[in-house]
Amino acid sequence: MAEPLLKVEHLKKYFHTNQGTLHAVDDVSFTLNKGETLGVVGESGCGKSTLGRTILRLHEPTDGKVFFEGKEITTLGKLEMKNIRRDMQIIFQDPFASLNPRMTISETIGESLLIQKIYTRKQADQLRKRVLELMDFVGLSPRLVNSYPHELDGGRRQRIGIARTLALDPKFIVCDEPVSALDVSIQAQILNLMQDLQDEFGLTYLFITHDLSVVKHLSNTIAVMYLGQVVEHAPSLQLFEKPLHPYTQALLSAIPVPDPDYEVNRVLLQGELTSPVDPVPGCRFAKRCPYACDACRKADIPLKEVAPGHFVACTLV
Repeated sequence: MAEPLLKVEHLKKYFHTNQGTLHAVDDVSFTLNKGETLGVVGESGCGKSTLGRTILRLHEPTDGKVFFEGKEITTLGKLEMKNIRRDMQIIFQDPFASLNPRMTISETIGESLLIQKIYTRKQADQLRKRVLELMDFVGLSPRLVNSYPHELDGGRRQRIGIARTLALDPKFIVCDEPVSALDVSIQAQILNLMQDLQDEFGLTYLFITHDLSVVKHLSNTIAVMYLGQVVEHAPSLQLFEKPLHPYTQALLSAIPVPDPDYEVNRVLLQGELTSPVDPVPGCRFAKRCPYACDACRKADIPLKEVAPGHFVACTLV
C-alpha cells in the first residue's frame, strides 16, 4: 500500500489568553492519500481553519507531528520549510482580503515565483509567459493581466488566488472555505474549476467548509470537528448515509431541502456550549447531546473504528 501524502498525528494547537488556554485544535489525527480530498466540516469556531494553518505551519503546533511525503515537517527549520512550502499551499477564504490592493494580477501571481527564485526580474518575458499560462488555467482573460483586485468581482479575485496557489506546482492545497464569500452562482464555477485542476494536476485537497452539500460533492472522506476535536471521520457517502455521532446527525439534518412539501426530521440542539478554554475532561458535545450519560462526562472519548474507515468518538457506538 502506498504511503499517504499527508499524515497528521495527535496534532494540537493551543492559544494562551487572559481567560486561560484555548484548545483550538486538540489531538487530531488522520491520513490523506495523493489525489484525494478530505473535507473538514463543523460550526464556526470549531478549529477547522486553525487545523489547516497548523498543518502548513502558518501556526506553529503546540504538540503532535505532521508528515509530508513521509518526512516530518513539524521540526524543520525555516530554510528547510521554505523548500517544503512550494509543495504545500493555501487558498484563503476572502479573495479580496488575501490580495495586495497595490499589486496587479501579474505581480500577485508572479510574486511567489520570484521569492522562490524560479525566475528573476531579468527574466521578465519568461515570468510574464508563465503568469499568462496560469491565468489561462483558471479561466482569466489575458486582458486582465495589469488590472488591480478592486477592479474585479469576487469570482475573478478567487481565480487570482487559485492561480497564485498553482504557481509553484504544489502537491497539497488547504482550501480554507474558498467559496463561502462568493455568490451561489459563482460558487459552482469555482468548485468545478477546482475539480478540473485536481484531475489535471493530481492535486490533494484539505477542503474546509461549513457547507455540507459542497463537501459531499467534492470529498472522498469527511472529518467532522467539534470544539477542536474530530468526532467522526468516514468516507463521504458512508457519512451521509449512516451518520453515527449525534452531532453529525444534527448537522446533516440542518441541510436545506429545496422542496416545501418534503418533511425533514430536524435535530434541534439545546443546552450550553462547552467552553474550549481549559475544557474539562469528557465529551465536549455532552451538554448539547440528548443521549449524554455519565460515561460521556468522565473522560475524553477516543475515536474508534466501527466499520472499515469509519471512526466515531461516542459512547453510544
